[in-house]
Amino acid sequence: MAAAAYTPGLKIVAKTLVEKDRRLPMKGVVHVKKGDRVTAETVVASTDLPGNVYPVNLANILGCEPKEIKLFLKKAEGDKLNKDEIIAETPGFFGFFKTQVKSPISGTVESLSDVTGQAILREPPIPVEVHAYVDGIIDNIYEEEGVKVDTIATFIQGIFGIGPEVIGQLVMIAKSPSDVLDKDNLTIEHKNKIVVGGSLVTAAALKRAVELGVKGVVVGGYDAHDLKEFLGYDLGVAITGTEDKGITLVVTEGFGKINMAQKTFDLLKNCAGKKASINGATQIRAGVIRPEVVIPIEGGKLSDSDKSANMGMTIGSLVRIIRQPHFGEVAKVVNLPEQPTKIPTEARVRVVEIETLSKAERMILPRANVEIIED
Repeated sequence: MAAAAYTPGLKIVAKTLVEKDRRLPMKGVVHVKKGDRVTAETVVASTDLPGNVYPVNLANILGCEPKEIKLFLKKAEGDKLNKDEIIAETPGFFGFFKTQVKSPISGTVESLSDVTGQAILREPPIPVEVHAYVDGIIDNIYEEEGVKVDTIATFIQGIFGIGPEVIGQLVMIAKSPSDVLDKDNLTIEHKNKIVVGGSLVTAAALKRAVELGVKGVVVGGYDAHDLKEFLGYDLGVAITGTEDKGITLVVTEGFGKINMAQKTFDLLKNCAGKKASINGATQIRAGVIRPEVVIPIEGGKLSDSDKSANMGMTIGSLVRIIRQPHFGEVAKVVNLPEQPTKIPTEARVRVVEIETLSKAERMILPRANVEIIED
């Protein structure tokens, strides 16, 4: 039996089952039933987050004892109020020299205390909606929490990304995996679209994409210096995906000008014109999260060969190097030594012998330094 080893995989598959849990941040209402067919835009669950709280020291403003505030109240607990509406007011002298306490917000009176002399006001609740994110079928309901959506789709994981979930039509701009996506390649026709480049998207192109209202960019590489300039800060090792820059970026290969893998490029090209869902969220460390492109296949079904899972790394497997100095390079596994091997750090670890596709260069790396590219 050939040697095999499991390593976290970077999935690039033409047809697979994609399962998405869609949960609320707190308990709420689920709006769909198991078996329902939904679109990416369908609101599957919703809730209201409590509004912000504002304390107002009534006794201090009115110049009275805390226990006396009830003599001057114009509002009761639970009452709604508008900004600048009077909460409490002293009678003054012969109707003059009144002291008024006006609400700093629109909201409700949550509590009134004659012990502290304070009123606690709360802004209106903040509605939160969870969308299906992908076209598919509701496979499971999490009572008052959310749902699981299943879809048969083309599924591509990237190596790095920024920006939130977005949905749009996939448009191929690059003619080949080596093409550079520059600002002159983008027009108003790309508004609300997800565009695909080749080896690199320039800083000027990304800025132009934001100006035009492009929803997302999928590309082989991106310059790390340009990324820092675009974001305005250094990402470090933080999780991405919450950036509010008006666009989502999915990088499939790595930093720098790197040709998009031919398989990835061909899959995207075959899906041109279709509806895609992409997410730039990335976390490389514990609890790995990968940026992704999900392109549902209408009426798609999995054959037995589609269902056969890639259970591990074997001779001939394609892997991607995820550590410097060869970060992002794709290679083929040529040997899987069974015994731990001493590496330059003096540690003894299990290693893999690989051959890079770009330069046919052989090297031995710790297995933790590569990840499988699943077929």
